[in-house]
Amino acid sequence: MHVQQDLIVIQRIEEMTKYGYKALAHFPKSERHVLSAEIRQSMFRLLRLMIVVSKRYHKKTTLQDADAELELTRRLVRLAKDLGHLPFKKYEVWSHHLAEIGRFIGSWLKKEKG
Repeated sequence: MHVQQDLIVIQRIEEMTKYGYKALAHFPKSERHVLSAEIRQSMFRLLRLMIVVSKRYHKKTTLQDADAELELTRRLVRLAKDLGHLPFKKYEVWSHHLAEIGRFIGSWLKKEKG
């Protein structure tokens, strides 16, 4: 069961990253090496953390780190929208991806705490 859940959440993060890359390609040049780069790094850190979670026996601390990284990604994406670099429709789709990943991580954290 856990292996399947590991694969699903990692797959969802990969899908979110692909979508994010397409959205980030439309950022102005002045932001491509600043906010855009920070969002890309955050998406990759999230992916890396979830791969580590899937390989660890004790998962709780790494899941908490992944949850924090997910929150950072959410806030960076929202900042990009607020600054006008990300159209609302793309923000909406990206937020949906992030919310789905958040539900996976949240339910997994509940199982680990219980």
